[in-house]
Amino acid sequence: MKQVVHIIRKEDVEKKIIQGLKLELDYELASLFDAIQIQDQAEIDKSNARLTEIHQELGAMNALH
Repeated sequence: MKQVVHIIRKEDVEKKIIQGLKLELDYELASLFDAIQIQDQAEIDKSNARLTEIHQELGAMNALH
């Protein structure tokens, strides 16, 4: 029974992490859009780097659909 509870808690934590990463993904995409609009190459590079990190984290969690 303890193992079942542990597995359920682990899944809940993973879901919350994935939700947080998806929110961060949306924010970073908006930041990238703004940087492109004002042609701020430094911010574009920064957003692209963070988007790559988020993509890798979601991929590692098998959360990409």
